[in-house]
Amino acid sequence: MQYSSKQEATPLMIGAEVFIEPGQRPEEIDTWFLRLKEAGMEVTRIRLFETYMHKPDGSWDFTLFDLAYKAAEKYGIKIYGNLFPATAFTDLGGLKFPKDEDHLIAIARYVENVVPHFKQFSACYGWVPVNEPGVGHFPQEQYATDKYQELKAAQANPEYNSMGYDHFDFADERFHLYYNTWFLQWLTDEIHKYDEGSIIHVNNHAIFKNVTEYDFPAWRSFLTSLGGSAHASWHFGYFNREQYALAVAANCEIIRSGAGEIPWFMTELQGGNNTYSGFLALCPTAEEICQWLWIAMGTESKGAIFWCLNPRSSGIEAGEWAMLNYLNEPSDRMLAAMEVSNVINDNIDLFESAKEVESGINILYTRESLWIERTLQMHGKSYEGRDEGGVMKSALAYFEALSEAGLQVNFKEISEFDFSKESYEGICIILAHQVSIPSKYWTSLHLFVQKGGKLIADGLTGYYDENAVGTMRLGSPLKAMFGADILEYKAIDNIADLTVAGTLLPAFQWTGLLRPTSGTAIAGNDKEICAVKNNYGRGEAWWIPSMIGLGSRLLEDYTGLNIFLKSALDYSGLTIPFMFETPQKGMLMKTMRSGDSTLTIIVNKSAERKEFNLVMQGNSPEPMVLFANKGGKTGGNHISIDTEETMVIKWE
Repeated sequence: MQYSSKQEATPLMIGAEVFIEPGQRPEEIDTWFLRLKEAGMEVTRIRLFETYMHKPDGSWDFTLFDLAYKAAEKYGIKIYGNLFPATAFTDLGGLKFPKDEDHLIAIARYVENVVPHFKQFSACYGWVPVNEPGVGHFPQEQYATDKYQELKAAQANPEYNSMGYDHFDFADERFHLYYNTWFLQWLTDEIHKYDEGSIIHVNNHAIFKNVTEYDFPAWRSFLTSLGGSAHASWHFGYFNREQYALAVAANCEIIRSGAGEIPWFMTELQGGNNTYSGFLALCPTAEEICQWLWIAMGTESKGAIFWCLNPRSSGIEAGEWAMLNYLNEPSDRMLAAMEVSNVINDNIDLFESAKEVESGINILYTRESLWIERTLQMHGKSYEGRDEGGVMKSALAYFEALSEAGLQVNFKEISEFDFSKESYEGICIILAHQVSIPSKYWTSLHLFVQKGGKLIADGLTGYYDENAVGTMRLGSPLKAMFGADILEYKAIDNIADLTVAGTLLPAFQWTGLLRPTSGTAIAGNDKEICAVKNNYGRGEAWWIPSMIGLGSRLLEDYTGLNIFLKSALDYSGLTIPFMFETPQKGMLMKTMRSGDSTLTIIVNKSAERKEFNLVMQGNSPEPMVLFANKGGKTGGNHISIDTEETMVIKWE
């Protein structure tokens, strides 16, 4: 069922979460909403803790949270009410799933009491049914176990059974994918019993690890908008601090793809210091706040909410994460967010209608690759390429390389890619060490290339089907597209040089040996061929069975990879209004269009000031710097940008 929202279009809003807990004074709560108003912020999210409203005698006392909704009304702030059924005091993230049937009934009773009460306030904007769905492991509750058996009994035999070979069935993983969707849908239905057609939003988290639990296309049928949490302290373990802007950019692209035709909105960005909570302790700089916020805006987010405005006083997070200091004064981070907010509000029509410019380059990942990678861990010697994370890090390597070239790149689960077009001229797919290509996509990938698309695969891409059965024996199912047979893979201990089509690249973890059929050898020698290029239909496929992406990432040098990608993908045939004249290490750029204007958002994460030129398609437009927090300048197509600076340029 597709639900209608309370409004035709989602407005662009920036805000910070107000944390409400017993012990707070009415004047404090009023001050926090005043601070939002003073900062030009228009939206907040509030955790509606059942344990702070539902009394032991069964009665409900909403007084504390009523103060917040009334203060929001006073200052014109919209509230996303985050449902938070009773949970332990030490539970930071809140409920993910019901424990048993009685617990499900208790959750329904909570919704029955909370939603009708708070929907009466004009500040009530919408609802977040679950905070940060996703647990990183199979759900352990009795209700999940019972539901699992029910689903298994109802499932028909799959059409594809790996040609009769014994195999893993990944039933646990498939159930978990279904179960998250079922519970979110159930909660949405419960909310709409009492607030029909209301806005429903949800924020996934730890996207680079938990993404296998999220069936975003299925969520679109009942969500008004999709969101996410992007906290450096919790979620960016695959990155160092200099890469956090890149991590936010990749996170945003995954959510944008998942949202499809519905809007997306960055529900949580880290706003302040964390001390004992999180996997590492850090305080974002004012420059990082600008970077993260502008990157979200440059990826079509309808805004962002910082976690959080005020520090909570109790629990593991006491005194942490806040944008205000302990005297309720704006921190340097809050002032930085205000600068961004002011620019956006001064140009609201420009930014509300801005759409990301599609370059045509798509990095695809498959959740089956992540499932298989996790299942096959032997916990022996650690190898970057085969440890858990190798699949995602390989995809991220290409994302980072192309970001350093100044290119916008889509980051999609393979089910989110549109394989129904008649032509794929100017469209590229990168499959970086995607160890599993499910059988239902074999024909789709063939047709993509035949219809004019370009495809690059590296590492062990296509090594398994969806059941972890090896596909290479007696010919890969992708053989016709790639134009070669794989003979074997040889493990290598160190990064080795591999010259591919005249470009020196770092071979890592494995070297694959190929026997061309219709493809042309582009690496190796007469005895051992290590890569091929195949003209197939109207398109081209490149097969490099070594981890050149991850190898480049480990060396922290994408020079060779960018030279190869520029040649293989032929940027002149893509829709790219701007790119860097030469790749810039530690930099990225987002490009958007709004009416007759183009917007570029440039972030410099290198340790030095950068001076470089942009390459433009067509006539050179006139630049206007809308934001430069460290004095960045532009003269025609020349950019001068300081370390840690973010520049936003409008081109007429």
